[in-house]
Amino acid sequence: MRIIGVTGGIGAGKTLVSSILKEFGAVVIDADRLARDAVEKGKTAYEKIIKEFGTDILDDNLDIDRKKLGQIVFSNPLLRHKLEEIVHAEVVDCIFRKLDELRQNGYNGLVVLDVPIPVRHGFQDVADEIWVVTASEETRIKRVQERSGLDREEVIRRMQSQLSQEDYTALADVVIENEGSKEALKKKVEDLLDKK
Repeated sequence: MRIIGVTGGIGAGKTLVSSILKEFGAVVIDADRLARDAVEKGKTAYEKIIKEFGTDILDDNLDIDRKKLGQIVFSNPLLRHKLEEIVHAEVVDCIFRKLDELRQNGYNGLVVLDVPIPVRHGFQDVADEIWVVTASEETRIKRVQERSGLDREEVIRRMQSQLSQEDYTALADVVIENEGSKEALKKKVEDLLDKK
């Protein structure tokens, strides 16, 4: 089994790279999706988040309102770190369970860990190689605005809450610049797979 960790800052295109790898037959483990699942009602992380942040972050259905929670944590690094600790523990456990499941079923193909925050345990320590996707700040801002409807200042605040692009690339075995079309990106990914 070959495990590629794909990461990069918001708007860089890591999810697109992961989806291209999926087209080439990879099993993708999406940490964002696992994080969303982890905070659903009845899950351990849900209870811990309510205990930490209170019930004001809940919507009418008693689900966590991600927008309300985001407004709190993206403006406060300490609270953001606390939330990340709670959610990461659940996500990492789930990643290990999924990898064990694949091994037990005899899978020996390509696995992609699509992870926005390149934590050491559960990402760096299990990936055979780390691919970091990069793009210019303006490109990233434009992409995030187009897909989320957030204003420019909010996008910049979210970008600043993440690692810098330099910190991401310092972890990389492979850096993929994503300034062009999906076809150009697909060709880069295909070339990288062919080299291995």
